[in-house]
Amino acid sequence: MSVQAPTNTSGLTGLQHIDLVERCAAHNYHPLPVVVSQADGVWVEDADGKRYMDMLAAYSAVNFGHCNAELVAVAKEQLERVTLTSRAFHNDQLGPLCEQLAELCGMEAILPMNTGAEGVETAIKTARKWGYTIKGVPAGKAKIICCNDNFHGRTTTIVSFSTDTQCREGFGPFTPGFEIIEYGNIDALRNAIDDNTVAFLVEPIQGEAGIIVPPPGYLKQVRDLCSEKNILFIADEIQSGLGRCGATFCCRTENVQPDVFILGKALGGGIMPVSAVVSSREILSVFTPGDHGSTFGGNPLACAVARKVVEILKTDKYQSNARELGEYLFPRLHAIKTEKVKEIRGRGLWVGIEFRPSAGKARDYCERLMNEGMLCKDTHEQTMRLAPPLCITRDELDWAINKLEKVLV
Repeated sequence: MSVQAPTNTSGLTGLQHIDLVERCAAHNYHPLPVVVSQADGVWVEDADGKRYMDMLAAYSAVNFGHCNAELVAVAKEQLERVTLTSRAFHNDQLGPLCEQLAELCGMEAILPMNTGAEGVETAIKTARKWGYTIKGVPAGKAKIICCNDNFHGRTTTIVSFSTDTQCREGFGPFTPGFEIIEYGNIDALRNAIDDNTVAFLVEPIQGEAGIIVPPPGYLKQVRDLCSEKNILFIADEIQSGLGRCGATFCCRTENVQPDVFILGKALGGGIMPVSAVVSSREILSVFTPGDHGSTFGGNPLACAVARKVVEILKTDKYQSNARELGEYLFPRLHAIKTEKVKEIRGRGLWVGIEFRPSAGKARDYCERLMNEGMLCKDTHEQTMRLAPPLCITRDELDWAINKLEKVLV
């Protein structure tokens, strides 16, 4: 990204922007004190003209880089044609997206929505209705199994099966119909399944929990058990999918095909909120007109961008970069000698660095890295997440590793 004069069109300084948010917005986030005003690739610039490397990529929503030229061009073209019709009418982008995304997933049909949480809610409704209309579970008895330390969104129903106290506190009463088991434990899943179980909802790698990778072979065991017990294997690939782990889908690192994919974040290319439930025609046929919908779901602007995302993913350009640079990154990180770090986890270009309690909180290290010109984010107090845009180069990655070494040692 070339250094240019700041493009802060409001005329406010960074501190003034932060003060405005503090005064006028709900305090439901605790962001780092940086105000991004422009971005390109892996680099961003703040309202005062300071340059930073983005090592979070909007929680993987910006997998293909900030202001990706191909995606911006498609969005601009579509903006001048039509942006919204609602699903009351057809548009000329939805059908092609459904066909192309279903093919990418090895599936037959999609149900488009906007946000990741909407995608999860849609998958829950899909599983329940499938259980009642196809599996034959008694009305009102469907059970979905989820994992401890999961993160699938923040709606009332979704936080009902969260084990994060802060996600739940003050938001009850909670939605019934869920059972929580230990993540990565196939015996716990086997023991939890009963005649009323309709689905197992799981992240192939847990993101918000701190980039928790399950034991090798776990996803294959899940696939076999779900097939054996006739329950749906629902893979929440909102963060782990679309290149982040070095494959189009994290499940494919174990050659596993779930019954349902939930996709979001990077599907919109960092431009539009786009999510989708992708499955077989049989499973998604449980929906009939009027059962479920969204005014903006499947809008032509979002679909046009998502179609270009699918096209980009078919080249394997970003997945291969994540694989190759991930293989380079992890040995470099493990070579940083420090007693502060308890564990380094991840896959592809997705890293969790967990600090020992005696080393302080992860946010402290994120703030120090911010002062060095690198942006990342903490989670669950002790873990720092790294998830750069997948267009990052080896030279840029070396720059980031040098900053990490400076702060960690």
